[in-house]
Amino acid sequence: MTAMQWFFSFLKKYRFRIIIALFFVTISCLLAIVNPYISGIIVDDVIRNGQYDLLWKLVVVFISTTLLRALSRYTYLYILEDSSQKMLYSMRDNVFRCIMAKDFNFYNKNRTGDLMSRQIGDMDAIRHFVAFVIYSIYENSLLLIIALVMMFTVDWRLAICMIAVLPITVVIAAKQLKAIKPSFKRIRDTFSSLNTFVQENVSGYRVVRAFAKEDYETEKFNKVNDEFRRVQLESTKDWRRYIPIFEFMASFLTVILYLVGGLMVIKNAMSLGQLVQLSGYLWMLNQPLRMAGWLANDYQRFVTSVEKIYSTVSVEPDIKEPLYPVNTERMYGDICFHHVNYNLDDDVILKDININIKRGETIGIIGATGSGKSTLMNLLCRFYDVSDGEITIDGVDVRKYDLFRLRDNIGMAMQDVFLFSDTIEGNIAYGKPDCTFEEVKHAAKMADADGFINAMPEGYDTIVGERGMGLSGGQKQRISLARALLKNPAIVILDDTTSAVDMETETHIQESLSSFTKWSSTREEGRHTVFIIAHRISSIKDADQILVLDNGCLIEHGTHDDLIAMNGYYATVFNHQYGEFDEIDKIRQKGGRANG
Repeated sequence: MTAMQWFFSFLKKYRFRIIIALFFVTISCLLAIVNPYISGIIVDDVIRNGQYDLLWKLVVVFISTTLLRALSRYTYLYILEDSSQKMLYSMRDNVFRCIMAKDFNFYNKNRTGDLMSRQIGDMDAIRHFVAFVIYSIYENSLLLIIALVMMFTVDWRLAICMIAVLPITVVIAAKQLKAIKPSFKRIRDTFSSLNTFVQENVSGYRVVRAFAKEDYETEKFNKVNDEFRRVQLESTKDWRRYIPIFEFMASFLTVILYLVGGLMVIKNAMSLGQLVQLSGYLWMLNQPLRMAGWLANDYQRFVTSVEKIYSTVSVEPDIKEPLYPVNTERMYGDICFHHVNYNLDDDVILKDININIKRGETIGIIGATGSGKSTLMNLLCRFYDVSDGEITIDGVDVRKYDLFRLRDNIGMAMQDVFLFSDTIEGNIAYGKPDCTFEEVKHAAKMADADGFINAMPEGYDTIVGERGMGLSGGQKQRISLARALLKNPAIVILDDTTSAVDMETETHIQESLSSFTKWSSTREEGRHTVFIIAHRISSIKDADQILVLDNGCLIEHGTHDDLIAMNGYYATVFNHQYGEFDEIDKIRQKGGRANG
């Protein structure tokens, strides 16, 4: 499918409405013949020949024609504007759904400002085309044809003189279309860059203020803004070459009409009324010539916008739905990583990971930054697909599950906490919007968030700012944790969710998670399999299994006591965080006696 075919797939739904609108455009253009014709009769028959009894009849026709043209114009403008807005609604909805269906790689490669400009500036160019450019091209083409036909009926010799400029107009319009296409592409690109820059600085204003970089960012903005202005001005050079030519030719027709026509009237080869009539038709010829350059601009802007939007939505996601998906309502949580490898371009992120996890187990994951901890969970959620090996849940490869069902069975509190501009209750209930307030409150208590929420003036109805502005890092983490727990999923992933809270709060959260696991085991859904990614050993030391990752490899695996006895990476981290040498020695001795 080409970009234009994609556009017409939305437009075809409104084709009958557009045909009706063009029908009224046709009526309006045909009615445009009447008034110049009446003007000629008034000059020849009423003024020169004294047939004054015709005047009131002609005036009635004149006024009626004007009213009918106004009514026709109102009708087709309303139909086209209404159709353009409805089509734009459908298109914007479709584009948004397409963007939401993209995978992580898509968002890694596309800037937020670019995606925003697709939904705003480019969409408006398409709406303008449907609401204005379509009928303008048709109307001006029809007026041109009607004017030429009527001129030939009045005097073919003068009509030939008038038609001589048309081939020049066609050639110049074609050159303009070719010349301005690269300009509009540069305009859309620089507009996206400008949009991205503003979006990033508004979102990151705290960092800008913290480093006192307001002047620095303003200077950078001015450079981007200057580039946008430069590209805009360069594009005007293209149409400035052509618009004056169209204006000159339109004005030159007036010279031809009154010079040649005036001589013909003097020589009695044409009546004065016919000259007035031709003068009335002249605007029907002038308007298309004057509009040619502007319509060429609008058309090229529309084409560029369609291509930009289509280039975004046509990107096929790497993560695709299976042909025959396994549609499981509720998973149990038995998980197996079998020889899992993941490569990103030429970089090896994970290498030969093998893990067996039983339902209801709590799994701690620890490792240095960049060791592959979050990537391991991203593969489980199918945000990315493994390069080799497989990940199974309840014995089924995650690539065979329906994507919605897979992710609906996973509750995730991400490392980068994102809260919506909504109430605290709305943010917690995001994964389960039909839940009761009691469920929201219960989840908040488990995340140790109920206390600070109730301390706020509006409580759970407090509106949080964009991305959770107005809340501390620890408060945002606890709300994110409550949001994950509220879903009551089969698998819970907590990605460093206690890094911004104090040790006392962390202890409360750990106790709540423990009670949450016990509570879930008594329910019909069964126990939850919980993954805890952390840098603090206190967050994972009670886990059933602890995985230690380093440079994408699973280097250690076992319980807290087992890993301390190994005297490896985990024991070193534990020593740095706690310095409990005596305990390490005791566990080592205990392990030595057991081995002996």
